[in-house]
Amino acid sequence: MPRLSGDLIVAVCRTLPLGLLGAAGGAGLLMAGLSRTTGEAGEWLALPLLRAAILAFAMGLVFLLDDPARHTTATVPTPRPVRIALRVTLVVPVAVAWWTAALLLVPQELRPPVADITLEAGAAFVLAVAAAALAVRRSDIASPGPRLAAGLLTSAVLVLLFWPGRWALLVPVEDERWAAAHDRWAVVLAGAVLVGVLGAVEPLRRWSWRVMPGR
Repeated sequence: MPRLSGDLIVAVCRTLPLGLLGAAGGAGLLMAGLSRTTGEAGEWLALPLLRAAILAFAMGLVFLLDDPARHTTATVPTPRPVRIALRVTLVVPVAVAWWTAALLLVPQELRPPVADITLEAGAAFVLAVAAAALAVRRSDIASPGPRLAAGLLTSAVLVLLFWPGRWALLVPVEDERWAAAHDRWAVVLAGAVLVGVLGAVEPLRRWSWRVMPGR
């Protein structure tokens, strides 16, 4: 595995979509904070607002791998899996800090079980980055983020409206399906990790193109 230099880390930091992440994170924190202003309705609004906050931040994460200079950096000696892993590593502390702030904005008496809702957030965040990695691997588009954000929002609405009740994911805390739903969230998280790993590797056809001339 190539050694990471300070110059590489600085260069990757400069290409991170910090403005988009900041805007998405700010919108998400605003939604989470609304649970403090809903009065008596806060008891049943807190969880939907927190889920909306998760969606907002995930929509920022789909821009994580956007790189207008993608076709130039594709020729650098540092493999793409390393570059993607570095981007993800740099944004993880930001995501952890954001999620901690979002939880603290929800009054303790209205806050859903932290471990379970954190599982939902983790699955959504990993799924967003995995979709970005897959889009970069499967296309030549330098900035797939806008399309992915639209697709993520559309998918969330469709899941909310049409997802089968027997496989429910978005259930209220008092619902008897809460535990089973979070077993499914764990499966979603595992699947997202797998998709992300597969999306981060170099395409096989490119590898074949590189090795064939040496035969």
